[in-house]
Amino acid sequence: MTESDPLRPSLTWRQDVPVSERFDDPYFSRENGLEETRHTFLRGNDLPERLRPGFHVAELGFGTGLNLMALAAIAPCPIQMTSFEAFAMAPEDLARATARWQDDLGPVRAALLTAYDPRGGTFQIGPVTLTLLIGEAATTLPDWTGTADAWFLDGFAPARNPELWSDNLMRQVARHTSAGGTFATYTSAGAVRRALGAAGFTVRKVPGFGRKRDMSVGRLDATPGSKTER
Repeated sequence: MTESDPLRPSLTWRQDVPVSERFDDPYFSRENGLEETRHTFLRGNDLPERLRPGFHVAELGFGTGLNLMALAAIAPCPIQMTSFEAFAMAPEDLARATARWQDDLGPVRAALLTAYDPRGGTFQIGPVTLTLLIGEAATTLPDWTGTADAWFLDGFAPARNPELWSDNLMRQVARHTSAGGTFATYTSAGAVRRALGAAGFTVRKVPGFGRKRDMSVGRLDATPGSKTER
């Protein structure tokens, strides 16, 4: 590995679901990862209804690229996406992890596998122009000059990966969100909800996917302050 190579995640595989050895957490639901993404990140941000040319989605945790593919499959117009990832999968692992969605997401999966570079860069995946930024989000997000209309907060579980859910990082998420912008995440952890509320989002619990009782969504307010609702 050279200095320019990204850090690779250490993976184990359980029925072809990749599991991070570092965080002891699967990359997507064993129940139905694609439906989980559609429920949590697309519907949680009122997509595709809000999409318009130039709409910008940002994401903490690129992982297998599932959220990107699901978004590209439903986008009715050209949009942008920026994804922050510390541990980029090797191309062969990405191909194995996404093989189960060949029938549902074949064209966008093919585009992703052709374009993907674990060192990051800007790629065209269907109607989505993706910028993949490699490195710790605590460093790369503060330096980002963009703003998002919607956030996919998709790090590993807060109890296992607390750095990606810190108060400081949630403030950076808010700082890089357009007025009225939204977030969605699978977690309903109180610490995460409070951090997002303190950063300026009105935070709500809504039903989660499958066996998960709750998840969290929110909208950025004009005046920061704790706006966490039950």
